[in-house]
Amino acid sequence: MSRNSGELRRTMPALIAAIPIAIVFFAVLGIILTAAGPEGLALSDEETSGWIAVVYGLPMLPTLVLSIRYRQPLIFTGNIFAIIFFVSLGDQIAFRDLAGASLVAGALVLVAAAFGLTGPLARWIPAPIVHGLIAGAVTPFVVDVFSSLSTSAGGVAIPPEIPLMVGAALATYLLSQRFLGPRIPPILPSFVAGLFVALLTGQLGEIPSSLELPNLEVVRPGFSWTAIVTATPVLVALLTVQSNVPSVIYLRTQGFRAPERVVNIVSGVGTMVGSLFGPIAVSLALPPLLLAAGPGAGERSIRFRAVYVPVATGLLIALFAGTAADLSVLVPPVLLLAMAGLALMPALIAALREITTGPLIIGPLFAFVIALSEMKLFGLGPFFWSLVLGTAVSLLMERDGWKRLGDA
Repeated sequence: MSRNSGELRRTMPALIAAIPIAIVFFAVLGIILTAAGPEGLALSDEETSGWIAVVYGLPMLPTLVLSIRYRQPLIFTGNIFAIIFFVSLGDQIAFRDLAGASLVAGALVLVAAAFGLTGPLARWIPAPIVHGLIAGAVTPFVVDVFSSLSTSAGGVAIPPEIPLMVGAALATYLLSQRFLGPRIPPILPSFVAGLFVALLTGQLGEIPSSLELPNLEVVRPGFSWTAIVTATPVLVALLTVQSNVPSVIYLRTQGFRAPERVVNIVSGVGTMVGSLFGPIAVSLALPPLLLAAGPGAGERSIRFRAVYVPVATGLLIALFAGTAADLSVLVPPVLLLAMAGLALMPALIAALREITTGPLIIGPLFAFVIALSEMKLFGLGPFFWSLVLGTAVSLLMERDGWKRLGDA
């Protein structure tokens, strides 16, 4: 009995650290519903439910198997940046043609992994550059916490219930850190406080009256040259340089020996299989990894247990994808996004510390500000260019820093 309770105490930091990941999963659901809506891909309810089921459910299988096999948190998701990219092409390329483009992208990633072409790429991108990307990726989430405290936006008054709800969550977060310390992760009482205020002010949505299973239908991927030329190169970059490569490097900084070739093979195969049901890009998810693989998840040897909560959440959303729209409005989206920002604050602190202490500073700073920007060249977004240009600037301007980094 005492042994079981001791094991539970060891596991609790990993499980609690993963709660924000589950919150983010629900927050991202709103983006996917927007992508499937009339302003995006204009899918039917049946197509939408099937797509959600695949995007959430399929990546959870390799997440659970590989995390237990390698005893490290290898969290795969349907790449959210790819989904945003699909939205931008929704009025230009048909759904089935996007599925064909993602299938080809998965095949290219699989071939590259089989021949060991992705490993050298990871070794060429130093950890400080990745920390610059992380800082830039996380900062908007943290900034949005304080933007949500505004009483007006664009000259339009915001209902006072919203800043009151977010303010209660923020105050509880700070007080928990001050008085409870590491015994209870502050995000947990913060979320409870936010939900309590949302309940008192009538901001909680209705609990779905029924739960509907998804309608899984195989989509016959189209192979339009326009779609392949337009979308496939971007998806390959999103899968590798923007997602898998920085995630593997971050895992290494935390003392894990990430199986990079296995990761890329699973990413390629998962993308190909998922594309039979709609466009998807299966990759490691960097923001969740910051929580699950970081020190806040407890002892390194058991941080892999942090995947249990996201896996259960992803499978639950996939199983009841037919009522996903109702589930997404149960908790106010503003509160979900605020929780994501507060949960990522320690990751921002750690990343900023890394990019300001050297031995590389200029390149990581470029990576940071580019990741914060809306830079888009040749169809590739700021996260891609953050890694590429940040590394290039460091190579040009910080040769001594690269040498010291190699010696370390």
